[in-house]
Amino acid sequence: MPVLTRTSLMPAPVDRLAAWHFHAGALDRLLPPWQRVRVESASGGIADGSTVTLRIRQGPLTIRWLARHERVEPGRSFVDRQVKGPFAAWVHEHRFLPHDASRSALEDHVTWRAPGGKVGALLGNRLLEKDLDRMFAWRHRRTASDLRRHQEYSTSDALRVAVSGASGLVGRQLCAFLSTGGHQVRRIVRGHPSAERLDVAWDTRSGVVDLHMLDGVDAVVHLAGENIADGRWSAQRKNAIRDSRVEGTRQIAEALAALPHKPKVLIAASAIGFYGSRGPEPLDESSAAGRGFLPEICMAWEEATRPAEMAGIRVVHLRIGLVMAGAGGVLAKLRTPFSLGLGGPVGSGRQGMSWISLDDLIGAVMHCMRDESLQGPVNAVAPDPRSNAEFGRALGRVMRRPAFAPLPAAVVSMLFGEMGRELLLRGAFVQPKRLIERGFRFEHPRLEQALAFELGKVED
Repeated sequence: MPVLTRTSLMPAPVDRLAAWHFHAGALDRLLPPWQRVRVESASGGIADGSTVTLRIRQGPLTIRWLARHERVEPGRSFVDRQVKGPFAAWVHEHRFLPHDASRSALEDHVTWRAPGGKVGALLGNRLLEKDLDRMFAWRHRRTASDLRRHQEYSTSDALRVAVSGASGLVGRQLCAFLSTGGHQVRRIVRGHPSAERLDVAWDTRSGVVDLHMLDGVDAVVHLAGENIADGRWSAQRKNAIRDSRVEGTRQIAEALAALPHKPKVLIAASAIGFYGSRGPEPLDESSAAGRGFLPEICMAWEEATRPAEMAGIRVVHLRIGLVMAGAGGVLAKLRTPFSLGLGGPVGSGRQGMSWISLDDLIGAVMHCMRDESLQGPVNAVAPDPRSNAEFGRALGRVMRRPAFAPLPAAVVSMLFGEMGRELLLRGAFVQPKRLIERGFRFEHPRLEQALAFELGKVED
């Protein structure tokens, strides 16, 4: 059977490295964002005989991968063995090795057998080895990044954090990150709450939030709301966006204000759409609001947190830029046309694109939790805004594809209407002034770094 072993030094002692892997959320943090794979179920944590099921999408097909944990030695190692899945056989040993007082070594040792017998092995082993090496290089990079973040914001006490929008692209990864740091996460859910997971029930129609489950949390991160880029902006669609963002935020803020034991901070998602379309003008948190539907929504959205602020809760309006995430959002939508050589500038190509990597957005949330001097607007963007044309060229370089196929403004307007004109043809060059002033460290300060990481193009 083929064998792959990868060993990397980690910026944490061995007990913290092992704890990161044994906490809930670790597997979510280790799923490659360029693959369509998700944790479907898990039972028993990491213990002998416990299982996890992954759902993998390959084109129109759905594959389920059932793995069982074996030879579990807390603090030292554990093994995943495939019970059912895409390989003829798969055994993966995770090893946590001491190095010195502040560092450790992570070693992944994998043996596998390709499907299809001898023919499958002949045709697939080299490709599989290349893909696995790429995946584990990325996994080790993210593990090291998370350990650095947890070290930067570590305290003696774990936090209790409630998160709305926890099933979304950002919320799911934020919850996983917090869990791997030993923090307790309570998901604010609009469906059926799980008592086992300590979910917080939220009935958006009546505005009722389960105050008992929110009472005593240290921080609340409010991410829930309609996706503004999901379809054309009809009058009905605009009302749905406004209601979900503004009314939803007001409900959460009023619930927090009514708690006997209030959280120290509410971090409420906003957007750099606050600034509108401003041409080449550099913008920061002191800049005035723009004009149009998005700035109006953002202003009302931020104003809706007032009940929490009036109750003495520190409120941060996190004005989020375009999130670079291989598993969703704008980057996931651009991968297919760019891989086909059909990428290029949209409209004039001069409009600003202010962005942030998914991991830096999660880090910014953590920074705002810990830094008690931060309140009011905070721009969650990288210090490297680009024009649309520059963004396309950078993505083309990372993907090793040409990026000169234009998408004319008239076509954008015809296909997407007002939504396309606002989101694709207009933009702003926004700077993270307050994060920089407060010493925030960007894991991906440059666009090419963020794109390479999310698309699995990391180098040793």
